[in-house]
Amino acid sequence: MAMSFVAVEIAGQPGCWGRVSGAPVARVGERVAVVGCGTSWFVGMAFAALRSARGEWTDAFAASEADLGRGYDRVVAITRSGTTTEVVDLLERVDLPSTVITGVADSPAAELAGETVLLDFADEQSVVQTRFATTALAHLRASLGEDLSAAIADAGTALEVDLQDLPDAEQFTFLGQGWTVGLAHEAALKIREAAGLWSESYPAMEYRHGPISIAQPGRVAWVFGQAPDGLEADIAKTGATYVGSDLDPMAQLVLAQRVAVEAALRRGLDPDRPRNLTRSVVLGA
Repeated sequence: MAMSFVAVEIAGQPGCWGRVSGAPVARVGERVAVVGCGTSWFVGMAFAALRSARGEWTDAFAASEADLGRGYDRVVAITRSGTTTEVVDLLERVDLPSTVITGVADSPAAELAGETVLLDFADEQSVVQTRFATTALAHLRASLGEDLSAAIADAGTALEVDLQDLPDAEQFTFLGQGWTVGLAHEAALKIREAAGLWSESYPAMEYRHGPISIAQPGRVAWVFGQAPDGLEADIAKTGATYVGSDLDPMAQLVLAQRVAVEAALRRGLDPDRPRNLTRSVVLGA
């Protein structure tokens, strides 16, 4: 049986990460608004947290909700297809320098951008985003001066890890702190998109403020990055499966992508044809 498009694209992520240039998407000192939709918004969240931690004013918005009247110097828009309606509409009306990260050179978003980061080598056939999103984040991390060699090696490890019974879980909750909150949101989205499963995501410290009430045997609580003190023990008391890892959090996302695809297959679903979704959301088309 041939591998799905999305499985092939998941497997290609370490190679894609190694190809990013890391060219800056904003100038030092610029106040930056990062915008995107769905997966691209979650990538923007991760980048905003990383850049803010370096003392650079950075906020992330869903493109449809972007509040740009707060003194920003630049908009960074992330859009795989370059055709997403909310992103294109925003770029058409914004009066700020703009940088677009996209997989398609001649797309409407790229044509509107002041500067373009083209990641066409990471573009995808699948509806469910995997390698474009993580490659965009790899580029953004490299643009901040990060060495990705360990992350690339960890991604290779994540492609070989035995998934065991994880894809059989009935529910997943993903947790993160700082820049990994965006990754937690993205992992939950992959489970929903590919496998149609109940998934949630929260900042890790918020988990004990209500969401832990649904934890029980047969369900998973998965922490990206370092877990808060005592959280693993609290989850163990519920009977839920705790998942944590020393892998780079972006490599952990690769593992979560694999779980999503395998969960779909075990339920007789086609991960290349998720329900009610298309590769790009173009409103009115």
